[in-house]
Amino acid sequence: MTIPTGPAERLTIYLGESDRHHHEALYAEIVRRAHSVGVSGASVWRGFEGYGLHGQVHTARLLSLSEDLPVVVEMIDTSAVIDRFLPHLDDLEFDGLVVREPVTVVAHRSRGGDGSRR
Repeated sequence: MTIPTGPAERLTIYLGESDRHHHEALYAEIVRRAHSVGVSGASVWRGFEGYGLHGQVHTARLLSLSEDLPVVVEMIDTSAVIDRFLPHLDDLEFDGLVVREPVTVVAHRSRGGDGSRR
């Protein structure tokens, strides 16, 4: 699963670390669904501080608020693959933001099974 260089799309999903889907971390479920649809890759980023729609600041600086830090799931693939993936978010309930934006892939490199660059 690789994407060619040139036009592509980035899908970014902002949510909270405590968001769940059937007792599993929501970000893990999103990554699982992206993989099952054939998205070329997905990354999950954990934030140190942030706030969203409700305006409550979540931060790692205060122990009492550190249980729901911001999480970002990001993936880049062709428009067709992103189109195929988006319906798989419909049944997931969370307060968050989903952003789709055009990008240009300049290079896509992967390591072979032996650790060398292809």
